[in-house]
This record gives sequence, C-alpha cells and structure tokens, in this order.
Amino acid sequence: MADITKEQVVEFIGNMTVLQLSEFIKELEDVFGVEAAAPAAAVIAAPAADGAAEADEQTEFDVVLKGAGGNKIAVIKAVRAITGLGLKEAKALVDEAPKALKEGVSKDEADEAAKQLEEAGAEVEVK
Repeated sequence: MADITKEQVVEFIGNMTVLQLSEFIKELEDVFGVEAAAPAAAVIAAPAADGAAEADEQTEFDVVLKGAGGNKIAVIKAVRAITGLGLKEAKALVDEAPKALKEGVSKDEADEAAKQLEEAGAEVEVK
C-alpha cells in the first residue's frame, strides 16, 4: 500500500469515465458500509449559511405583486410601465399574482416600483 501515493489515486480516478466512477463509488460504499450522499448534505447546507450572512446587509430587493386590488386595468398599466412588457404579458403577470415583477434591484428602484403599483391600487411586497 505504501507504493501508491494519494496523487496516483487521484490521477487514476480522474481518468475514469462517469460510469466507471459511479460503479467505483458504489463498490466503496458496499465495502466500507458508508454512503457518499452524506457529504453532499454538508455542501448544500453551506450556501444556506452564506445566505444568512447576506441577509444582514441586503443590497438587492425583489418587488412582488401580491394582488391586483380593485383597479386591475391601472395595475396592468403600471406593470407595463415598470417592466416594459407588452399588454398581453403584463395582464398575464397580474393574473398570476402573487408574482415577482422585479428581482435583484436596488432599494430605490424597488421602492419606486412599489409606490407606482400601490398608487394604481395593487398589493405589493418588497422583499
């Protein structure tokens, strides 16, 4: 065993096809009684921790249309003005509420869009 280095093992695995690697992993799982999916859960959990840190200093906001309110036509016009969509697309977006209108915009842009929509009679949420 001392004759084989880690680098040689990594090089050997690197030259395997995906199918060969999959079979190799299954064989290692059987031999050692472990499951390779467990580390993947740690990888998935890591971005969630990063997202929590970003929430403290939010710089990008989403404008979500929660409902059209009483004046649907005015809301459709406001959606068209904000998004640049055509009449059919804006109407579909209003009909599908709750729906995100703008994503990843600045605080000022999100507030301005929310103000326009609220003036038109829509229910809006800035996240």
